[in-house]
Amino acid sequence: MIPLSHPDIGESEIAAVVEVLRSSRLSLGPKLDELEQAMASYLGTAHAIGVSSGTAGLHLALIALGINAGDEVILPSFTFVAAANAVLYQRATPVFVDIHPQSLNLDPAQVEKAITPKTRAILAVHTFGQPADMTALLQLAKLHNLRVIEDACEALGSEYNGRKVGGLADVGVFSFYPNKPITMGEGGVIVTNDNALAAKMRALRNQGRDTSDNWLQHSMLGYNYRLPEINCALGIEQLKRLDWIITHRESLAQRYCEFMQEICPEIELPARLANHRLSRFAFVVKLPRALSRQKIMTHLTGQGIGCRDYFPAIHTMPLYSSYLRPQNNLTVTEDISSRTLALPFFNRLTEDQIRQVCQALRNSYSKFPK
Repeated sequence: MIPLSHPDIGESEIAAVVEVLRSSRLSLGPKLDELEQAMASYLGTAHAIGVSSGTAGLHLALIALGINAGDEVILPSFTFVAAANAVLYQRATPVFVDIHPQSLNLDPAQVEKAITPKTRAILAVHTFGQPADMTALLQLAKLHNLRVIEDACEALGSEYNGRKVGGLADVGVFSFYPNKPITMGEGGVIVTNDNALAAKMRALRNQGRDTSDNWLQHSMLGYNYRLPEINCALGIEQLKRLDWIITHRESLAQRYCEFMQEICPEIELPARLANHRLSRFAFVVKLPRALSRQKIMTHLTGQGIGCRDYFPAIHTMPLYSSYLRPQNNLTVTEDISSRTLALPFFNRLTEDQIRQVCQALRNSYSKFPK
């Protein structure tokens, strides 16, 4: 079995977690402070706020930025559903716009067309670790007085024109689910350079308890979005290896590309845009339109090879179908979403396994043409 993803946990991480278990602090303790300081330092931001998940981080960012019922938030449909869910948590309206066919991120030209008097924010996703066109998006936001949230849940360590993503806009959000390059099991981090936003999100994650409140006083409606000390300890140790992990995963991607060109030349490889450092979350290829993705996936899984259709377009899901606007043509999203295939990609993937995956992929579409 070659899984789609696999967390890379070493002895130092295990020892760090055991140390917390032997302590008397399991929540809101010194490990949270240490993690937040390490993340802020790594990302070059004034503040980092640990939360229970990336989804929780997106939710708190929207609250802190004042996004409420009736407000419109522009985002891609080609992403994980959590981004749209967070918008609905605030009873705001998700406005789906099309993506660029190479970067798979928001197309700024389509974003501009979708802006209305009700638009309040742009939620820019750095898909698969590929930085979005932040220069164009931030210019649009400034012109129309909009807030910008970076969904960097798949992009810890990616750089846009020499600056790490997540700290380029009003708020950035990261996720540490087990399929990410580094993991905390579950968990997320919000980053910002705005003191007031940081203070509000810290209060919101802990049932609305502000810094001026005593233990059982709560000044605002909040949530239990706290990040446990165990998760923080795991994240601290993982972060120490992040730069090596990014470099190593890039070498794995390069081997994939070499084997794909040799074995599966018909397959379209992930784009690599200039001037950016890419922290790869996944290795996602595009199948030719003449091939049946479902048959290929069935064949691969039957051979013990993990794969997945990253990402189904959100606007095609029943909950979100009514939010699709006819004027927001999503032809690129629908085409890409119908052809993308995520292949096994994790730190301990071997060269022999990569070749095996490529050969199995070749065999699958040779055997099952559309």
